[in-house]
Amino acid sequence: MSSTLRFRRTALAVAAAAVLPFALAACSDSGSDSASSDKSSDAPAASQPATPDASMAMDKPFGPACAGVPAEGAGSFDGMAKDPVATAASNNPALSTLVAAVKQAGLVDTLNNAKDITVFAPTNDAFAKIPKADLDKVLADKATLTKILTYHVVGQKLTPEQLENGSFDTLEKTKLTTTGSGESYKVNDTANVVCGNVKTANANVYIVDTVLMPK
Repeated sequence: MSSTLRFRRTALAVAAAAVLPFALAACSDSGSDSASSDKSSDAPAASQPATPDASMAMDKPFGPACAGVPAEGAGSFDGMAKDPVATAASNNPALSTLVAAVKQAGLVDTLNNAKDITVFAPTNDAFAKIPKADLDKVLADKATLTKILTYHVVGQKLTPEQLENGSFDTLEKTKLTTTGSGESYKVNDTANVVCGNVKTANANVYIVDTVLMPK
């Protein structure tokens, strides 16, 4: 009788020893699932897309004349970004007079080979404001033409924020000034930026509606 009781107690002890680890493991798994569930519910939703900030928006071209830039091809914003500045300008129909003047002055290679510059690029309409006789005279005078064109070039890439109240040395060796904010800027208080922050392979371009004259 006593040996039978001992046998049963031993069997129960063995069974308990065998079952206990599984029970503990189950409790542990349940706890970890609960904890991970709690953690996941507390964790911020990382999959939501970030809202673009103002600086990203300002990194794109802006201004009323930008609407006239081709949507595709070498003259588009994407196309111009792949070419150095003189080549990029040659693919924009609104800058054909400027391109002709740059060629006349022999500045194509100078502009294309420059690194990290800003070009204030007058439109055809900007050149048309100059009386034809005066413009023809300037185009025929390489020294004067070079002086005027290099006055439109700054030896650093300028962001729109830098134009808010800026004064910059030009390649012509004198200064130009810029003022404005948002998407409205002026150069020397006379020329309006009509399409700004256009990227080329080596320059930032701000297309303006008036030819700048060195002082």
